[in-house]
Amino acid sequence: MVRLRDIWQRLYPYGVFRTGEAVYLTFDDGPIPEVTPQVLEILAHYDVKATFFMVGENIDKHPEVFDQVVQAGHAIGNHTYNHLKGWCTPTEEYLANVAKFPKETKLFRPPYGKATLLQRRALVKQGYRLIYWDILTRDYDSSRTPEAMYEQIKREVRPGSIINFHDSIKSNERMLAVLPQVIEFLQAEGYELKELRSDEY
Repeated sequence: MVRLRDIWQRLYPYGVFRTGEAVYLTFDDGPIPEVTPQVLEILAHYDVKATFFMVGENIDKHPEVFDQVVQAGHAIGNHTYNHLKGWCTPTEEYLANVAKFPKETKLFRPPYGKATLLQRRALVKQGYRLIYWDILTRDYDSSRTPEAMYEQIKREVRPGSIINFHDSIKSNERMLAVLPQVIEFLQAEGYELKELRSDEY
């Protein structure tokens, strides 16, 4: 059965939506002291590694939280310096904002998943791996419940899935409530939970 997600992936080149046989937990928009350390505690409890697509401005504001993520062995991805929407930003400005990211990484996720074809081509040419997702939890949506997110992940997960969460104020209560359940379910189902690495695909 062809899913709408699969059609979207074929129409949106230069992006990784699934990869390998493991499952990848990813967190966008941090690091922030109100949420990110709590995510780290949960991941450490279950001995799980994840990938954090960070906003460069937040790294500069909260370097101590960034250091906690790195010291815990998680992967870091570039989420632009100011969380720019590519569709609304001139290409030269967008690429300059990506380049302003204060740490070295070749993993990149466009904020909102929105970057123009020209922007994506330029980033790939610069050596970036454009990481999207197979499962969007929409934990930022106040109408979503942890139960709904949990059932969605149970229903949609498959080998290679990349699951999108947010370590942000907007998402924290819902995301933190469901994250342990999700990890326990995935581990019980026999999935390996890994961080993304730019040289693996």
